[in-house]
Amino acid sequence: MSQAPTPRLETVAMDALMVRLFSRIDEANMPWTLAADSALRERFGTALIDLVPSYTTLLIHYDVARLTHAEARELALTALDGLAPAAASTAREHVIPVWYDPSVGPELETIAARLDISPQEVVRRHCARDYCAFALGFAPGYAFMGLVEESLATPRLETPRQRVPAGSVGIAERQTAIYPMRSPGGWNILGRTAVKLFDREREEISLFQPGDRVRFEAIDRATFIDQGGDVTPMEER
Repeated sequence: MSQAPTPRLETVAMDALMVRLFSRIDEANMPWTLAADSALRERFGTALIDLVPSYTTLLIHYDVARLTHAEARELALTALDGLAPAAASTAREHVIPVWYDPSVGPELETIAARLDISPQEVVRRHCARDYCAFALGFAPGYAFMGLVEESLATPRLETPRQRVPAGSVGIAERQTAIYPMRSPGGWNILGRTAVKLFDREREEISLFQPGDRVRFEAIDRATFIDQGGDVTPMEER
């Protein structure tokens, strides 16, 4: 676990404050971020409209009909005073089966060629560690996760695709993520999963929450199909 942060408050709108906790991305920061999230939710109560944790910050959106800006700042400062992470981890663990194949993961061979290794070794490295879900955003159910092995870090595509299929698993720099629905996207796609990340019929409509741990598991084409996976090849950009 990293050292206790010194939170800094910034005004970003008449109804929003930004809490800056850290200056760099580190999985060891997550217990402090979750502690701040919990303390702020408790302190703001029903005056809180939304609270958005990210890699190093939390955005507080509050109800201006119930709090003045000065009152919101005071509540935040009180909540953040003497933060203490939970004694035991409450992180949930997920194993996500992925069919890694060039037909649905067009950057799999590109990354392998750049590193002068086989596509199978790229898959092995991507599956070799747990990833922390740092933040949700971009699309419903989309989790920004990290950190991938440094050798796999790959810049975003210079030209984003107009249509990335749901379930596509990608890398951008040292982040990895799964597209929950078809959307534009500029990440390097390695494969595809049949797991639904966002489901309005489920009690928790988003499968991932900040702080969750995620591991990818390679499966073959037949298993992917059995799980309901879509084997339609990636479209051209």
